Amino acid sequence: MEDWELDFEWLKVRHYIKDALQHAQLPDLNVVLLLIGIQELGRWKKGFTKEEKQDLMHIGVCRLLEYDGYYKFVGRDEDGWPHFRQTLEMPKMDANTQEKMLKVNAVRYFKALDAELEE
Repeated sequence: MEDWELDFEWLKVRHYIKDALQHAQLPDLNVVLLLIGIQELGRWKKGFTKEEKQDLMHIGVCRLLEYDGYYKFVGRDEDGWPHFRQTLEMPKMDANTQEKMLKVNAVRYFKALDAELEE
């Protein structure tokens, strides 16, 4: 995906989330990761603790990196939280490259979610 395509698709994802949550501002990557984690958890509660938010963001990252084969979903614990196992070693990359990888996969995630909702 070329940079301009990613910028356009990423902006669409951010607007989709902003409109769905009825927020005034566009979400950043951390908010998107948190929301993907909540989606993967499958339940919402009024207030997550700081630790739970960190765990949810980690779930979001694992879910997105699953597209590239770096993680694999292995199941849920007794509380229903999803767990992933790292299957490939992450190559060394700078922060911008990591962020781009996550954005590309977030776009994939929301396109797949959208297609699922249309069925």
